[in-house]
Amino acid sequence: MADERTPPSDPPGTTLVAEPETTTQDQEEQDLKLQQTVEIKDIGPCKKHVKVTIDRAVIDKQFDKRFTELTRSNQPQVRGFRPGKAPRKIIEKQYYDSVAEEIKSRVLMASLEQLAEDQAISPLSPPEFDPNLVSIPKEGPFVYEFDIEVRPEFELPNYKGMKLRRPVHTYTPAEIEAEKRRLLEPHGQLVPKEPPVADLYDTIVADVTISYQGKEINKLSEVRVRVEPQLALSDGIAYDFGEKMKGAQPGETRVVDITLSQENRVEYLRGVKVQAAFAIQDVKTTRLPELTQSFLEEHFMVSTPEMFTELVQAVLQRRLEYLQRQSARQQILEQITAASDWELPQDLLRKQARKTLARKIMEMQNAGLTDEQIRGRRRVLEQDVLKNTAAALKEHFVLQKIAEVEKIEIDDDDIDREIERIAEQSGESYRRVKARLEKEDLMEAVAADLLERKALDLILAHAVYEDYELKPTDQPADVATVEVQAAPDTAAPPPANSSDAPTSDSPNTT
Repeated sequence: MADERTPPSDPPGTTLVAEPETTTQDQEEQDLKLQQTVEIKDIGPCKKHVKVTIDRAVIDKQFDKRFTELTRSNQPQVRGFRPGKAPRKIIEKQYYDSVAEEIKSRVLMASLEQLAEDQAISPLSPPEFDPNLVSIPKEGPFVYEFDIEVRPEFELPNYKGMKLRRPVHTYTPAEIEAEKRRLLEPHGQLVPKEPPVADLYDTIVADVTISYQGKEINKLSEVRVRVEPQLALSDGIAYDFGEKMKGAQPGETRVVDITLSQENRVEYLRGVKVQAAFAIQDVKTTRLPELTQSFLEEHFMVSTPEMFTELVQAVLQRRLEYLQRQSARQQILEQITAASDWELPQDLLRKQARKTLARKIMEMQNAGLTDEQIRGRRRVLEQDVLKNTAAALKEHFVLQKIAEVEKIEIDDDDIDREIERIAEQSGESYRRVKARLEKEDLMEAVAADLLERKALDLILAHAVYEDYELKPTDQPADVATVEVQAAPDTAAPPPANSSDAPTSDSPNTT
């Protein structure tokens, strides 16, 4: 008889033809409660190894339930047997691999959900775990394990009533005029300066020779650069550029130190100081545009010079508030980390660098910094990306934990209002800004920035302040940018007397 024959084996990869009927058991499986043992070990800064052992009894119960379903009227076709007539043992043999894979997926999902509920783990990213590399054994418990990055553990001090020093400042007419000039210069005309003596915010044209320990490693021709207090090249920062260039005239050579990036492609040049000799060829200045009604309306959305002055004062005030918040964040972080030694792994820092930089840029945009100012400060942040990311991540963890304690949350309305504010500030439409943020995968950064702002606002609202006058040296230096590299992509071996050790005395300008 047909139902007495042994069916041929199905080829590898055979999947179930029929799905079980929808029954009350489906809900039971969704609410699956596992008997599992969890072992968690620290394996490094912000990293844990998790080993989960699931009791065999629940696995066997799931197998029995599934094979019982398959032997009912909806059982799959088994060659050599009429529908519904195949013995259970034959079904178990033919479909074991498919059922095991199905149960593995179901049990893993339930296990991970249960793990998240039962264990105090705050993951920074999905676990380093590939389900395809584990399988349910035919006997014994089901064991799987993975590594996961977690937030650092630390105790919050009393953040309400913190004593903070707050910088205050009343901007002088000269400072207001200087800011006006900064806003107008991008719309001005570059003309020869008479007499051709360089000063801050002029533009120089120079041939540049880069040397390391007395040996020339690169040469740049006709570099045009604005004289700002600092200069950011693609791979390095000249921290005293403005002072060294003041008074320079065509025919003179001025030498500045450039601290190269820690990410330099040439290993022995990472973080070291090289010397850049600027042979001045020309000095130019900017002729500012006339403040006509049409010009002001087109570029600044005001109609009179008086309204433009009010706009500049508002920009400076917003920038002062940014400095106050940055100062507060630094002091809060110092007080919280004073009692604990934080160490963040290098791979975590590298993965978070882009998101951290995006949040920093948003903060600067909120403060009303110009695109040129943001570009320069971004370049400075990128020079020592891991160090700057570490500081920003610590701020993020502290403020995020305060937000959790205070039950501060961000909803869709908050994000919509923030997008509207960005759109208004940039002169773009809401839809255009939202599409750009989504395309660049920055919506998470927007939400994180909003959450941190709310947490910081709570701290600041309860802080006790000691005001002090903001000095020019306390403000972040303006940074000129130029799209050239001080060091070549490849270089000769280091000089014989090279120590290969990077310098560590670069000033902190961020």
